[in-house]
Amino acid sequence: MRNIVILAIIGYGVYNTDWFQKKYIYPFPYQDIVYQYALERELDPFLVAGVIRAESKFDTKAVSPKGALGLMQMMPETAKWVAEQMERNDFTTAQLENPEINISMGTWYLASLKKEFKGNEVLMLAAYNGGRGNVKQWMGQYAWDMSFHDSKKIPFGETKKYVDRVLYSKKRYQELYGR
Repeated sequence: MRNIVILAIIGYGVYNTDWFQKKYIYPFPYQDIVYQYALERELDPFLVAGVIRAESKFDTKAVSPKGALGLMQMMPETAKWVAEQMERNDFTTAQLENPEINISMGTWYLASLKKEFKGNEVLMLAAYNGGRGNVKQWMGQYAWDMSFHDSKKIPFGETKKYVDRVLYSKKRYQELYGR
């Protein structure tokens, strides 16, 4: 019994080291690409990392049950619209497996939501997950304005959990990589 307690203490200690957290819990692959496009689009790179972690866990080939693709899990229709806005005439949805293209387009879209929702991270993340139309509907229905920050009041459970998960991940990325 004593050995089990000692192993549990050691395991807990290792689990909580920055090294373990960075390697297994909060890895940050494609860090240079994330920084490049996040800063270019005036986004917090740690927020973008949190979105990618929540969306795909940094798997370039991730496909959601609804058909979202790549690191930032862009829906094909949204990606085509973003490509048009970015004047990417040669865009195909297969390109969403390319980390640089996916992050470039995903951060462009996230920046458009940031502008639309006046920098409010709760609303922009809710829109990224649940759709900008739904968020605008909730804002009208529940009399939310741009100062809304209470994710617990988001009426759709999946979106509520998503927003909280991304914001927590953003905080952890800041703690682990922001030094």
